[in-house]
Amino acid sequence: MDLVTLTPVKVADTMPGMATHEARTRRWTRIEYEKLIDLGIFRPGESIELIGGELIVAEPQGALHYTAVLKTARALEVVFGAGWVVRTQGPIGLDDDSEPEPDVAVVRGSLEDYCVAHPSRPALTVEVAESSLDIDRERKGGAYARAGLADYWIVNLVDRVLEVYRQPAADASSPFGWRYARREVFRPPAPVRPLAMPSAAIRVTDLLP
Repeated sequence: MDLVTLTPVKVADTMPGMATHEARTRRWTRIEYEKLIDLGIFRPGESIELIGGELIVAEPQGALHYTAVLKTARALEVVFGAGWVVRTQGPIGLDDDSEPEPDVAVVRGSLEDYCVAHPSRPALTVEVAESSLDIDRERKGGAYARAGLADYWIVNLVDRVLEVYRQPAADASSPFGWRYARREVFRPPAPVRPLAMPSAAIRVTDLLP
């Protein structure tokens, strides 16, 4: 029997080179975000915030968190009084790509002053943080610093302290290129004085549940 040697045949590669594609995220402007709200894109009760062009789901409202929000708002209403509005979880028109909804914000004027547009520069901005502590410190802190908000507080439910952030400063390594240069931690029952109301003292105890 004759042996037949089969010579391998090289098949030409007819597959074109695979094109590479770099994944990119879609960033949103505040105008686009507000249109989504007007169109009813989000589910009823869905808590979404626009921070630096990104849609972020807010921290769930646990009983402890909600109680701290109410206590903080009540304490600030007593201190600031007439001529100020203490808003709870209301939108702030921060800049072109951010519309956060801080847990508490103190703004000048009356309720009627904000019938047409959201306030943009609160005198005091407060977040109540439990599971959202890192986001409130870094991303929201960076966004608030970039907007020049002078007085930013975090009611830290994890460590049961109040973190006070002041003196916005440019920092390329921080989210949105800004951070707060000054950070102080107050433990109960220490008093804290808002920048916009330096004659008044608020006890940290009055903010914590």
